[in-house]
Amino acid sequence: MSESLPPLLSLIGDTPLLPLHFPERAVTIHAKAEYLNPSGSIKDRLAAYILLDARRSGLLRPDSIIVECTSGNTGIALAMVGAALGYRVRVLMTESASVERRYLVKHFGAEIVLFRADSGYKTGIDMAERMAAEDSRVFLPRQFANPLNAQDHREHTAREIIRQLPGRIDAVVSGYGTGGTLNGVGNGLREVYPDIRVVAMEPAEAAMLQGEAPCCHAIEGVSGGYLPPLLDGVVIDRAEKVSSTDAIAMTQRLACDFGLLVGISAGANVVAALRTADSLPAGARVVTFLCDRAERYYSTRLFHTPPAAVAVAATAACAG
Repeated sequence: MSESLPPLLSLIGDTPLLPLHFPERAVTIHAKAEYLNPSGSIKDRLAAYILLDARRSGLLRPDSIIVECTSGNTGIALAMVGAALGYRVRVLMTESASVERRYLVKHFGAEIVLFRADSGYKTGIDMAERMAAEDSRVFLPRQFANPLNAQDHREHTAREIIRQLPGRIDAVVSGYGTGGTLNGVGNGLREVYPDIRVVAMEPAEAAMLQGEAPCCHAIEGVSGGYLPPLLDGVVIDRAEKVSSTDAIAMTQRLACDFGLLVGISAGANVVAALRTADSLPAGARVVTFLCDRAERYYSTRLFHTPPAAVAVAATAACAG
């Protein structure tokens, strides 16, 4: 007998791959429009995949409480999918997360517990583990270490990209929060294109893959002071540093020049993708991700930078 699923879940994934042409550079970047997922981010994929697997295996029971540490997007996605499936959700979120993310989590009926971001995600991860040890009803998706996170991207996101851009892909560029996208998509594309470059975008202020200490930055959801275990499962050819200022400038350009209402990590990914294209032969096909929507950043620097500065800053950002 087939499993009966909420109609909402059919809206997750199979997002378009948008060609973004930058005439001043004669470069086209292919951007996966993950912000079109129903809760507004790429994290809808892992939320549905992990929770449905847990429900089928019996790890999720009717009285279960889903608990996860998140910068916000996974929390929003779990709150949405949890509501659709009928589960309680408790989201552990850093105090530095934008207030809009908190509103969205609460809007889906989930509980929020805030923690100080001094030690990055590790603080929240430890909190979640303690809650699970103290209450048998707690189910932990463990997004930072759960291989299902990467498996979903390998089996679905990567295959979507191969279908949407047949023939050749020279590089894929992504930031890392859990590392699931880099791991899953990177390995999935390498199965078909062995010579593809896998490039990690990371904030210039927190370039942990390049041995630098984490510091405050404005690219929420990326490099949260913690190198997730899932990064160990993929060979990263290069790490590209992008400053918060450059990321914001490009995000604003994506709105003004392309009509794309996306979040700050999308701008950062596009900057890194353009720089990656510069390092490849003319006509290289580079894929990246527009991870979330802009509505969760109204209170941040994204909406408080003078518009007159956008064009100049965005052009400078591309140049690196």
